[in-house]
Amino acid sequence: MFKETPIQRKQTKKIWVGSVPVGGDAPIAVQTMTNTLTTDVAATVAQIKRVEQAGADIVRVSVPTMEAAEAFKLIKQQTNIPLVADIHFDYRIALKVAEYGVDCLRINPGNIGREDRIRAVVDCAKDKNIPIRIGVNGGSLEKEIQEKYKEPNAQALLESAMRHVDILDKLNFDQFKVSVKASDVFLAVDAYRLLSQQINNPLHLGITEAGGARTGAVKSAIGLGILLNEGIGDTIRISLAADPVEEIKVGFDILKSLRIRSRGINFIACPSCSRQEFDVIKTVNALEQRLEDITTSMDVSIIGCVVNGPGEALASDIGLAGAAQKSGFYVDGERQKERIDNNNIVDRLEKHIRAKASMSEEKNKIAIQQLDE
Repeated sequence: MFKETPIQRKQTKKIWVGSVPVGGDAPIAVQTMTNTLTTDVAATVAQIKRVEQAGADIVRVSVPTMEAAEAFKLIKQQTNIPLVADIHFDYRIALKVAEYGVDCLRINPGNIGREDRIRAVVDCAKDKNIPIRIGVNGGSLEKEIQEKYKEPNAQALLESAMRHVDILDKLNFDQFKVSVKASDVFLAVDAYRLLSQQINNPLHLGITEAGGARTGAVKSAIGLGILLNEGIGDTIRISLAADPVEEIKVGFDILKSLRIRSRGINFIACPSCSRQEFDVIKTVNALEQRLEDITTSMDVSIIGCVVNGPGEALASDIGLAGAAQKSGFYVDGERQKERIDNNNIVDRLEKHIRAKASMSEEKNKIAIQQLDE
């Protein structure tokens, strides 16, 4: 029972990263970045396919050398999801991956060098309809900006971003998105707020170098949650020192919590207490692992007692309210005659959840077919 978000997003310019729209009225895209060696084509392709299965909309690949550019060509041939090439300094690499079908260039125009090199990349991007992402990072600001501001702050990140924006504006190129990332939550939030007031292009949100799986997820949820709640942001990347699949999961969890976008099951579960009639924590962990493949949006409440169980179940697609021996079972807010044996909760709930997901998918297919007729 996915409820509509009360958040009013800023309407930015819509651009396309391959087949994925970013900005405007498009869903907020979730992306990640490979952490394999790009020259290891097999490993990189395998990782891209795993994150795509997890729900990624866009994947970024680092292309630091010409050798990596040649590997990128093979990677692009073996994958379907839109790919962004992460390039620094060498404009020739940008031209090469553009030739090989890249869907977006992550490249700061001011770092490429001479004006003729910048123009060559922009002209190529125009010719092939390839957008650019300007990526400003608090840890790698231009030397003169560092000297001017002494330390990274929101104004410094904004000035750096606008330098690159001005270059693209002068070259009459408007197919770009911008990020102003920092590892400090407050710094990143302030920089994005300032940038959102200055430009109408899509913003790529992220707390860079956020940390490990737990701390990084918390910092990203706070920083991105603040901005998304204010209607700022068109695509997100959660930067974790962890498997990129985890970045996708956390990204969708953030969007799901703000009712912006839903994918898969939203488990509503009590933290458990002495009232619980079954092991709630064990049950939820088992179901999360078993049902990772479900993409249908669904609220499933698993509450260990009758105090809060029925109330949560009434607002869920599937609900369980703990009771002695056998627990109450609800579907679409209605209590069912069936009661689920507490010793067989995981198997029974998995069966019911999969059946409901399959039914929802079939309904969606029929609806699409009717629209096409």
